[in-house]
Amino acid sequence: MAFVKVLKNKAYFKRFQVKNRRRREGKTDFRARRKMVRQDKNKFNSRKYRLIVRFTNRKCICQIAYATIRGDMVIAQANSSELTKYGIPCGHKNYAAAYCTGLLLARRVLKQFGLDEKFKGKEELDGEDYHVEDEETEQRPFKCILDVGLQSTTVGH
Repeated sequence: MAFVKVLKNKAYFKRFQVKNRRRREGKTDFRARRKMVRQDKNKFNSRKYRLIVRFTNRKCICQIAYATIRGDMVIAQANSSELTKYGIPCGHKNYAAAYCTGLLLARRVLKQFGLDEKFKGKEELDGEDYHVEDEETEQRPFKCILDVGLQSTTVGH
């Protein structure tokens, strides 16, 4: 029998550094998180909000959060199982349920920041695209970055 050289010996494992726990579990892409969380130096101590969307086996969960040194602070959250109160009894995991959950969360956040009276939303439903423009007023619209986690954002299937 031939002598087989051991490639991963004691010296290899002494220098081996394990990855972060959430990276090992496959839960967090830290490169994407760093891009979303990092704030410019001239905007010191201003919050960078993220709209976090996660799909479980039964529902869609949406949160608005910002990052601090102590950890992520969640401002408001909504999940699609709350849509039963608004007349949607089933189908809480599809595209339409995710859209409705996002609208529910958006109204909660605007109410919390006192912007619900200023930004009414679309009054009549005609299928046209609706976008709030940045106007030269004292208060700008609330904006956040979409965080979908490890889910790939592709158009179509």
